Amino acid sequence: MGYEWFVSLRYLRAKRKQTFISVISFISIAGVTLGVAALIVVLAVMTGFHDGVRQQILGNIPHILVQKHGEEISGYPQLIEQALAASPRIKEARPYVSKEAMLLSRNNVAAVSVKGVERGNKVFDQPFLTVDARDVQDLVFTEGEGLPGLVIGIDTAATLAVAVGDVINVIPPMFTITPFGMIPKMKPFRVVAITSRRGGFLDTYYAYMALPQAQLLIDAGERVSGIEIEVDSFDHATSVAQELRGVFAYPHVVRSWEDLFGSFLSALKLEKLGLFIVLGIIVLVAAFNIATTLIMVVMEKHKDIAILRSVGATSRSIMAIFVLEGCIIGTLGTSLGTALGLLLAKNADPIIKWIEGTFGLRIFDQAVYGMDHFPSVVNSQDVIAVVIVAMSISLLATIYPAWRAARMDPAEALRYE
Repeated sequence: MGYEWFVSLRYLRAKRKQTFISVISFISIAGVTLGVAALIVVLAVMTGFHDGVRQQILGNIPHILVQKHGEEISGYPQLIEQALAASPRIKEARPYVSKEAMLLSRNNVAAVSVKGVERGNKVFDQPFLTVDARDVQDLVFTEGEGLPGLVIGIDTAATLAVAVGDVINVIPPMFTITPFGMIPKMKPFRVVAITSRRGGFLDTYYAYMALPQAQLLIDAGERVSGIEIEVDSFDHATSVAQELRGVFAYPHVVRSWEDLFGSFLSALKLEKLGLFIVLGIIVLVAAFNIATTLIMVVMEKHKDIAILRSVGATSRSIMAIFVLEGCIIGTLGTSLGTALGLLLAKNADPIIKWIEGTFGLRIFDQAVYGMDHFPSVVNSQDVIAVVIVAMSISLLATIYPAWRAARMDPAEALRYE
């Protein structure tokens, strides 16, 4: 296919009377470039938000929860041993106690889920505000230093108007019957740590304390609310949960993190697919420009086509000339769009910060999304999908003009010349 390439490249270079066609070709390339770049950037941002939300969820929620239907679990050490022996993918299993409660301080009230955990729980991996930057676990699990310690979210602290070191009262939904009526149970705790990151929608609803303190608070004795299980990867949570269901029969309930929040993450995936389809229309519009360019070239070059056919060029060669011309436009647009999209996606956070600082705008509010930077994660599969879709649309746009050129009758084209 030697001369077909030569003729295709020749037709892309405009002569003085064909400048308009060259401009249309440039617009076609620019349209494909912008469409591909927009697709890559939006998919990278959606992937970043998806991963950010998932990290927020998995920062507080275990991979798998084992609970007992309608009651608390007694004899949990045996259940932990059974869980650890059920699958080699399970890294650890820890008991916890959870109960809704009210936090009271300075006439301010906040509703939270009080959660008693053991030392080493993954919730302590996030950054906290503590007195003298002390280790949060030492403050929570060290006994004999006055009031027991409590960890709350920064949004909860703002609602209660408290800081590290202040005392708040925890009121569980339990009452003591006295001659004067029912009196709610109340126990003072000292705020020893506050989460330093705003906007974590799960941090707002949890307050953490040592497991024995939580058992005393709700009169659970040696019972726990459930067992938190961590596996080697969150992707394996569903399969491991299915294995655990074969070990823990009713009344035990086994739920993975996808069972708890899978519908929310599925909505994010559906939104990502919708944006892919909507922005793909930009590439489709650019493909119409490619078709328009080739149709105009066919109309302009009908004499050239007739001469090529007269000297022995086949219909397949004529069709290949215009298919190659459209593919060159599509390839240039896709390549430039991929490079531009990757450049923007990789540097989305500094670009957003530069725009905010230069124009005084507020594009990304970290407090709202609970993320310390603008999320943008480039997924190689998304980039490959965008490239394939763009090239496919560009190729399809060349078929009709190339087919019309291949069917042109040389005698008819040269009759009035």
